[in-house]
Amino acid sequence: MLMGTTDTIIAGRASPADLAGLGVGNSISMTIFMFISGVIFAVTPIVAQLYGAKKFEQIGQKLREVLWIALFLGILIAVLFMNMGFILNNLPIDKSITDISIKYLQAIALGFTFLTVFTCLRCYSEGMKLTVPVFVIAFCGMILNIPLDLMFVYGWFGAPKLGGVGCGIATTIVSFIMMVAMFFYIAISKNYKKTQPFSKFSWPSSSTTKEAVKLGVPIGLGIFIELSMFSGAGIILAVLGESIVASHYIAINIASLFFMIPLSIGLAAATRVGNLIGEENLIQAKTASHSTIYLCIIAALVNIAVILVFREFIVSIYTTDIVVFNLTVGLLIFAAFFQLPDGIQMGALGSLRGYKDTFVPMILLFISYWIFALPVGYYLTNFGFGNPYGASGMWIGMIIGLSIFSILSILRLRWVTRKSLRFSI
Repeated sequence: MLMGTTDTIIAGRASPADLAGLGVGNSISMTIFMFISGVIFAVTPIVAQLYGAKKFEQIGQKLREVLWIALFLGILIAVLFMNMGFILNNLPIDKSITDISIKYLQAIALGFTFLTVFTCLRCYSEGMKLTVPVFVIAFCGMILNIPLDLMFVYGWFGAPKLGGVGCGIATTIVSFIMMVAMFFYIAISKNYKKTQPFSKFSWPSSSTTKEAVKLGVPIGLGIFIELSMFSGAGIILAVLGESIVASHYIAINIASLFFMIPLSIGLAAATRVGNLIGEENLIQAKTASHSTIYLCIIAALVNIAVILVFREFIVSIYTTDIVVFNLTVGLLIFAAFFQLPDGIQMGALGSLRGYKDTFVPMILLFISYWIFALPVGYYLTNFGFGNPYGASGMWIGMIIGLSIFSILSILRLRWVTRKSLRFSI
């Protein structure tokens, strides 16, 4: 997420057009990536439950088989990114923005192949509660991304000056290094030895593929529905001009950056609850899921306070354009209150993944975001009650959608935990 923040800050200081082009390209790329690679996110609950049941050799076998899926999906993503020009050129967005977006997507195409494989290795490690190696490698990648961004965006150290497109090249280089580093660490570390991850060669398995697809496709679709809300919001606002688009993407990036705290708690819940389910400790699994919700609420309240108090300072880091600055400061009020329902839903969603419950949450996401958030946001943005609300209307719509899903996801979690306890008696 900090890599994306670095891209946004550096591109934002290049020009509003570079920032808007990067924002459109980044929202499209992350939406497609999360949708297609959602199958890979199934690795965490699969590994977590096997780890809780102490079936270590099966974990290594699953990893080798899922890596084939990750490679295939990564190549598919790269092909899609290389050919996104046809779609972008037909959207109601200024050509000055889409030209940058198309070149950016082409620059990151191969990088997302590497990132898909890295994600598979990351989920495998996190499923066994080995989260520190992932953090260290990702943190080093984020640090490396800063000089690479500066080189390729501004043309430093003899590199070509590419503007926002340069962020795509930097991302590709960093993604490759992170993937290789994760492979190397898993191969040599004694922490993974009991699962024998690379002890032998394994071909793709139909049973593992079916399991990953059954569990992962709803995860991918759910993430796609959520991210498409943000992408759809950007497209709806694109007709209002590059300054509004740029301010919207800065506000989204800031909101997303603060959201990493409840997101981390939710991801930890998927591992923790999955481990406890594997151990058949269902009462403690219920306690863990409830604790996740409370922790996410606390984190969200802290985020709200920090954003409201320091919003002008935070925005000044991103842009020197006075118009974009003023628009973004206004949107951050919505971004602050955005944190509470977003944090609650992530806590519930993470716990549900630990139970391997992914299909119904996908349906609830669809109802909340596509039936409520986007239509309400579109109406308020363009019509409002008397006068169009502009970008504020879109944010109000998103907050409404998130609030609805946070309530529905908590109700679903209560039903799942009670059902698991009832069946265990």
